[in-house]
Amino acid sequence: QVQLAESGGELVQAGGSLRLSCAGSGSTFRSFSMGWFRQAPGKEREFVAAIYWGGDSTHYGDSVKGRFTIFRDAAKKTLYLQMNSLKLDDTAVYYCAAAPPGPGRVKTEAFYVYWGQGTQVTVSS
Repeated sequence: QVQLAESGGELVQAGGSLRLSCAGSGSTFRSFSMGWFRQAPGKEREFVAAIYWGGDSTHYGDSVKGRFTIFRDAAKKTLYLQMNSLKLDDTAVYYCAAAPPGPGRVKTEAFYVYWGQGTQVTVSS
């Protein structure tokens, strides 16, 4: 069983930066694929970024590419999302997710088994 807990969400001005954290439990955390998704009010959950179990390759949604960076510290069992040049459209609840080792479509929700409760990011003008 893996438990995930996000933190770091807050109110930030457009153009600013924020770093989200996702603390994980379980001895197999370092071998899992991990992802970030977000959901804005009235919208479907959207893929943001993922780091794949096999080789730690990273993947990003088109709307955040070049601005967000996903990385993890396996020793601390923590996943991060560094968000720069934030825009109003980045306002959403951000969720981290984990998938056991194995191939799959990292950009889809169905790939992930474990989810955190989410952390609110609000970008103001």
